[in-house]
Amino acid sequence: MMTVLNAHNVYFLGIGGIGMSALARYFHTNGKNVAGYDRTASDITTDLRGLGIDIHFEDTVTAIPPAFLNSSKTLVVYTPAIPKSHQELQYFRSKGFKVLKRSEVLGEIAGQGTCLAVAGTHGKTTTTSILGHLLYDCDVPVTAFFGGISENYNTNFISKGTEVTVVEADEFDRSFLTLNPDMACITSMDADHLDIYGDAEALESTFRKFSKQVKANGTFFVKNGLPLNGLTYGLEDDSDFRAENIRISDGRYIFDFRTPNKTYKNFEFNLPGRHNLSNAIIALAMAATYGCPHQQLAKGLASYKGVRRRFTYHIKTEDLVLIDDYAHHPQEIEAVYQALREMYPEKKLLAIFQPHLYSRTRDFVEGFAESLSKFDAIILLDIYPARELPIEGVSSAWLLQKIKNPNKQLLKKTEVLDAIKKSDASVILTIGAGDIGEEVKTIKKAMVLAN
Repeated sequence: MMTVLNAHNVYFLGIGGIGMSALARYFHTNGKNVAGYDRTASDITTDLRGLGIDIHFEDTVTAIPPAFLNSSKTLVVYTPAIPKSHQELQYFRSKGFKVLKRSEVLGEIAGQGTCLAVAGTHGKTTTTSILGHLLYDCDVPVTAFFGGISENYNTNFISKGTEVTVVEADEFDRSFLTLNPDMACITSMDADHLDIYGDAEALESTFRKFSKQVKANGTFFVKNGLPLNGLTYGLEDDSDFRAENIRISDGRYIFDFRTPNKTYKNFEFNLPGRHNLSNAIIALAMAATYGCPHQQLAKGLASYKGVRRRFTYHIKTEDLVLIDDYAHHPQEIEAVYQALREMYPEKKLLAIFQPHLYSRTRDFVEGFAESLSKFDAIILLDIYPARELPIEGVSSAWLLQKIKNPNKQLLKKTEVLDAIKKSDASVILTIGAGDIGEEVKTIKKAMVLAN
């Protein structure tokens, strides 16, 4: 009988997604024949094609490579973003292929060895990439799946063996309930994905359920202050694992790492923002609990470079700064703002925000208005719809009205460069989970030429 692990061929519907492409890399690395479909070409699909993976961009059965039409040898993996009406998905289901969601496949892979899982509405990707990097640097036989592109490895998948699997435990569509980790953490439980959950209480209940899926002899960590039982972590508080004596030197954090048994001095961390430092602490806590020595952990953390589109610097000079970030929730925007204010207390900040999803804009419009109002100037772009149809009355113009800061404007993408040229802000921030990241190269080029 064919299983996830003994399939000869693996075909992906939505292969260009960040989570799907990591799985594609995993199967390719393990000698499987891999191919797939995606709606549009991207840097990710270009990279996968560079590995020899066959990818097409038209939803038609005739485009599926012949070798993948054998149902006894082919596993089909799909993302929830693929509609039920998709022709290829309907074909595979009608012909009796083994068709699984991405989360189900990840659950099968993670169950093969020791699984370390990172959950939370914010901080998952950064924490997972720090943890994977620390274990990799400590020579642990690790396979790690990231929800973003690691700046250290220029990929969303790293593999040094199969003893440990590090995964991002995604709450969207309740995907993380396929996991039974040996060690897990929850970084945050702020309301999000209310199009899936309905309300914050249902979301919190699902996180509680995930926490109970940690194996009986496993270890569960929780951000100090969350209403869950587990080992706690935090910054300069009474947590079981915490950062103490935090200071900033040359744009990086220096701190002492306190565990239940000992304090280790002078760890270094290069990412700005106390939210990122909190992510580093839980990654250290999990790696230390697994058994990594503190000297190697300190060395590994100091060499960590971050995740693409998580506070990514594109220009960093004395007079001009351009940063791009994936923040798409009011709490994430607030965290980025606090990081900028900590690093650039005297400089003027301009935020260019592209809201992501009509439902999220509707559900958190007051929070978005409050967090965005704190910047010195704000440029809004139209809502990026992703998988959604418009909702009546929900628009960027509606959000703009609620922003109290008068230095605000709603612009088309084509108007942004002129607005930047006219601005006297020296720190420019692009934020959002849509396609705003694709505009950064153009913005950077224009800013460099203007200066």
